[in-house]
Amino acid sequence: MEPAKISYKIYQGSTFQEVLRWESETKQYAPISGITNAAPCVVTTSSAHGVPLNWRVRITGVNGMKDINTISEDAYYLVTGKTSTTVTLNQVNSAGYGAYTSGGTVEYNTPIPITGYTAQMQIRETLESTTVLHEMTTANGGIIIDPVNYTISLKITSAVTGTFNFDAAVYSCELTDNQGNVIPFLSGNISLVKEVTR
Repeated sequence: MEPAKISYKIYQGSTFQEVLRWESETKQYAPISGITNAAPCVVTTSSAHGVPLNWRVRITGVNGMKDINTISEDAYYLVTGKTSTTVTLNQVNSAGYGAYTSGGTVEYNTPIPITGYTAQMQIRETLESTTVLHEMTTANGGIIIDPVNYTISLKITSAVTGTFNFDAAVYSCELTDNQGNVIPFLSGNISLVKEVTR
Protein backbone atom coordinates (compact mmCIF):
# COMPACT_ATOMS: atom_id res chain seq x y z
CA MET A 1 0.00 0.00 0.00
CA GLU A 2 1.20 3.51 -0.84
CA PRO A 3 1.23 5.76 2.27
CA ALA A 4 -0.83 8.94 2.26
CA LYS A 5 1.25 12.11 1.84
CA ILE A 6 0.39 14.90 4.29
CA SER A 7 2.56 17.83 5.31
CA TYR A 8 2.12 19.29 8.80
CA LYS A 9 2.92 22.60 10.44
CA ILE A 10 3.87 22.36 14.13
CA TYR A 11 3.80 25.44 16.34
CA GLN A 12 6.68 25.40 18.79
CA GLY A 13 5.42 25.31 22.40
CA SER A 14 1.86 24.39 21.37
CA THR A 15 0.10 21.04 21.50
CA PHE A 16 0.00 19.24 18.15
CA GLN A 17 -3.06 17.04 17.61
CA GLU A 18 -4.35 15.32 14.50
CA VAL A 19 -7.18 12.79 14.11
CA LEU A 20 -6.95 10.49 11.08
CA ARG A 21 -9.51 8.15 9.55
CA TRP A 22 -8.66 5.25 7.24
CA GLU A 23 -11.22 4.38 4.59
CA SER A 24 -11.21 1.71 1.92
CA GLU A 25 -12.08 2.23 -1.74
CA THR A 26 -15.23 0.12 -1.28
CA LYS A 27 -18.41 2.21 -1.27
CA GLN A 28 -21.44 1.71 0.95
CA TYR A 29 -24.89 3.06 0.06
CA ALA A 30 -27.85 3.80 2.33
CA PRO A 31 -31.19 4.79 0.73
CA ILE A 32 -32.66 8.07 2.01
CA SER A 33 -36.26 8.25 3.28
CA GLY A 34 -36.35 11.86 4.49
CA ILE A 35 -34.42 15.12 4.91
CA THR A 36 -35.31 18.01 7.21
CA ASN A 37 -35.59 21.63 6.13
CA ALA A 38 -33.50 22.80 9.07
CA ALA A 39 -30.16 23.98 10.34
CA PRO A 40 -28.39 21.71 10.83
CA CYS A 41 -29.81 19.34 8.26
CA VAL A 42 -30.76 15.80 9.34
CA VAL A 43 -30.89 13.02 6.75
CA THR A 44 -32.91 9.88 7.56
CA THR A 45 -32.13 6.54 5.92
CA SER A 46 -34.62 3.75 5.38
CA SER A 47 -32.39 1.25 7.22
CA ALA A 48 -29.35 1.29 9.53
CA HIS A 49 -26.49 3.01 7.68
CA GLY A 50 -23.26 2.22 9.57
CA VAL A 51 -21.64 5.61 8.96
CA PRO A 52 -19.14 6.46 11.76
CA LEU A 53 -19.25 9.84 13.49
CA ASN A 54 -17.18 12.55 11.73
CA TRP A 55 -17.01 10.42 8.58
CA ARG A 56 -17.35 12.03 5.18
CA VAL A 57 -20.39 11.27 3.02
CA ARG A 58 -21.86 12.22 -0.32
CA ILE A 59 -25.57 12.82 -0.92
CA THR A 60 -26.79 11.93 -4.41
CA GLY A 61 -30.02 11.41 -6.34
CA VAL A 62 -32.31 13.43 -4.06
CA ASN A 63 -35.55 14.72 -5.62
CA GLY A 64 -37.18 17.93 -4.45
CA MET A 65 -34.29 19.10 -2.25
CA LYS A 66 -31.84 19.02 -5.13
CA ASP A 67 -29.57 21.66 -3.58
CA ILE A 68 -28.24 19.06 -1.16
CA ASN A 69 -26.92 16.75 -3.86
CA THR A 70 -23.11 16.65 -4.06
CA ILE A 71 -22.25 17.14 -7.71
CA SER A 72 -18.50 16.57 -7.99
CA GLU A 73 -16.82 13.29 -7.05
CA ASP A 74 -14.58 14.99 -4.48
CA ALA A 75 -17.36 16.95 -2.70
CA TYR A 76 -18.31 15.60 0.72
CA TYR A 77 -20.25 16.50 3.84
CA LEU A 78 -19.05 15.69 7.34
CA VAL A 79 -21.31 13.67 9.66
CA THR A 80 -21.37 15.64 12.92
CA GLY A 81 -24.10 13.63 14.65
CA LYS A 82 -25.89 10.35 14.03
CA THR A 83 -28.26 7.64 15.15
CA SER A 84 -28.57 4.22 13.53
CA THR A 85 -30.86 5.68 10.84
CA THR A 86 -29.95 9.40 10.72
CA VAL A 87 -26.93 11.54 9.94
CA THR A 88 -26.63 15.20 10.95
CA LEU A 89 -24.79 17.55 8.59
CA ASN A 90 -23.87 20.61 10.66
CA GLN A 91 -22.40 22.46 7.69
CA VAL A 92 -25.71 22.32 5.81
CA ASN A 93 -28.51 24.82 6.43
CA SER A 94 -31.33 23.31 4.40
CA ALA A 95 -34.06 25.60 5.81
CA GLY A 96 -34.23 27.49 2.52
CA TYR A 97 -34.01 24.43 0.26
CA GLY A 98 -36.93 22.91 -1.57
CA ALA A 99 -38.82 20.20 0.33
CA TYR A 100 -37.57 16.63 0.07
CA THR A 101 -39.90 14.52 -2.07
CA SER A 102 -38.21 11.20 -2.77
CA GLY A 103 -35.09 9.22 -3.59
CA GLY A 104 -31.49 9.81 -2.74
CA THR A 105 -28.57 7.89 -1.29
CA VAL A 106 -26.03 8.45 1.46
CA GLU A 107 -22.74 7.26 -0.03
CA TYR A 108 -19.56 6.67 1.97
CA ASN A 109 -16.31 4.70 1.86
CA THR A 110 -16.17 1.66 4.13
CA PRO A 111 -13.97 2.17 7.20
CA ILE A 112 -10.94 -0.11 7.53
CA PRO A 113 -11.27 -2.21 10.72
CA ILE A 114 -8.36 -1.33 13.03
CA THR A 115 -9.05 -3.56 16.02
CA GLY A 116 -5.77 -4.91 17.41
CA TYR A 117 -3.61 -2.48 15.44
CA THR A 118 -0.57 -0.70 16.85
CA ALA A 119 1.29 2.28 15.39
CA GLN A 120 4.69 3.97 15.37
CA MET A 121 5.72 7.39 14.04
CA GLN A 122 9.17 8.98 13.95
CA ILE A 123 10.29 12.52 13.14
CA ARG A 124 13.81 13.07 11.75
CA GLU A 125 15.47 16.18 10.39
CA THR A 126 16.20 14.42 7.09
CA LEU A 127 15.48 11.01 5.65
CA GLU A 128 19.15 10.05 6.07
CA SER A 129 19.43 11.32 9.66
CA THR A 130 20.24 8.73 12.33
CA THR A 131 18.80 10.96 15.07
CA VAL A 132 15.14 10.59 15.96
CA LEU A 133 13.80 14.01 17.00
CA HIS A 134 10.61 12.52 18.43
CA GLU A 135 8.88 9.15 18.44
CA MET A 136 5.19 8.46 18.98
CA THR A 137 3.72 5.00 19.48
CA THR A 138 0.56 3.39 20.78
CA ALA A 139 2.71 2.09 23.65
CA ASN A 140 3.91 5.54 24.81
CA GLY A 141 0.51 7.21 24.31
CA GLY A 142 1.58 9.44 21.43
CA ILE A 143 -0.79 7.55 19.11
CA ILE A 144 -4.25 6.37 20.17
CA ILE A 145 -6.18 3.92 18.01
CA ASP A 146 -9.96 3.86 18.53
CA PRO A 147 -11.44 0.86 16.68
CA VAL A 148 -15.03 1.84 17.61
CA ASN A 149 -14.88 5.24 15.91
CA TYR A 150 -12.21 4.17 13.38
CA THR A 151 -9.80 6.93 14.39
CA ILE A 152 -6.02 7.15 14.69
CA SER A 153 -5.08 10.14 16.87
CA LEU A 154 -1.61 11.71 16.94
CA LYS A 155 -0.51 13.96 19.81
CA ILE A 156 2.68 15.82 20.72
CA THR A 157 2.52 17.77 23.97
CA SER A 158 3.43 21.45 24.23
CA ALA A 159 6.33 20.50 26.49
CA VAL A 160 7.81 18.41 23.67
CA THR A 161 7.17 20.86 20.82
CA GLY A 162 8.76 23.54 22.98
CA THR A 163 12.05 21.66 22.71
CA PHE A 164 11.95 21.46 18.90
CA ASN A 165 14.49 23.72 17.19
CA PHE A 166 14.54 22.44 13.59
CA ASP A 167 13.25 24.44 10.65
CA ALA A 168 12.04 21.48 8.62
CA ALA A 169 11.81 17.75 9.18
CA VAL A 170 10.32 14.57 7.73
CA TYR A 171 8.16 11.89 9.31
CA SER A 172 6.52 8.57 8.61
CA CYS A 173 3.88 6.58 10.43
CA GLU A 174 3.52 2.80 10.22
CA LEU A 175 0.67 0.60 11.38
CA THR A 176 1.03 -3.02 12.45
CA ASP A 177 -2.07 -5.19 12.18
CA ASN A 178 -3.06 -8.04 14.48
CA GLN A 179 -1.26 -10.49 12.18
CA GLY A 180 2.06 -8.65 12.50
CA ASN A 181 1.93 -7.09 9.04
CA VAL A 182 3.55 -3.63 8.86
CA ILE A 183 1.64 -1.10 6.76
CA PRO A 184 3.14 2.25 5.61
CA PHE A 185 0.24 4.52 6.53
CA LEU A 186 1.39 8.13 6.37
CA SER A 187 4.46 10.21 5.54
CA GLY A 188 5.41 13.76 4.69
CA ASN A 189 7.19 16.94 5.70
CA ILE A 190 6.98 19.00 8.88
CA SER A 191 7.68 22.71 9.16
CA LEU A 192 8.21 24.32 12.57
CA VAL A 193 6.75 27.74 13.38
CA LYS A 194 8.96 29.27 16.06
CA GLU A 195 7.29 30.40 19.28
CA VAL A 196 7.02 34.11 20.11
CA THR A 197 5.08 33.84 23.39
CA ARG A 198 7.28 31.78 25.67
